[in-house]
Amino acid sequence: MVSFFVCAGVTACLAQSIVGKWQLMRQTSCVEEELSDDEAGLVSEMKSRSSADIQVLQFRENNSAEESTKIISNKRSYNSKALLYKFTGDALYILDKRSKTIIEAFTVEKLSADSLIISNSARACETRVFVKIP
Repeated sequence: MVSFFVCAGVTACLAQSIVGKWQLMRQTSCVEEELSDDEAGLVSEMKSRSSADIQVLQFRENNSAEESTKIISNKRSYNSKALLYKFTGDALYILDKRSKTIIEAFTVEKLSADSLIISNSARACETRVFVKIP
């Protein structure tokens, strides 16, 4: 099982695992940070008019993962993509399936029993916030 330890104080350490299903709740980009208040309001309005697709990332114990998108009114997912990953506790690497080389790297900002926050290692202003789902 892929996990790392979160320590509170010297004596209390709890293992946290990335294994499970995570739903993307919020995603920021570098462009959004540079917008004026008026432009940010416009972007927010545009996002509210977009379709209600749910992006889910499922990590398995064997270092495989699946990224999929679900439509709220449909239980089946579409646009599924199989992935390989490596998790070190403070970093998450997405690997090429054939060569197993790193194709994308993320810094783990926070991992708890119910939330995961990662930022792109190459562009720290790109952040993704996930919540764990059953």
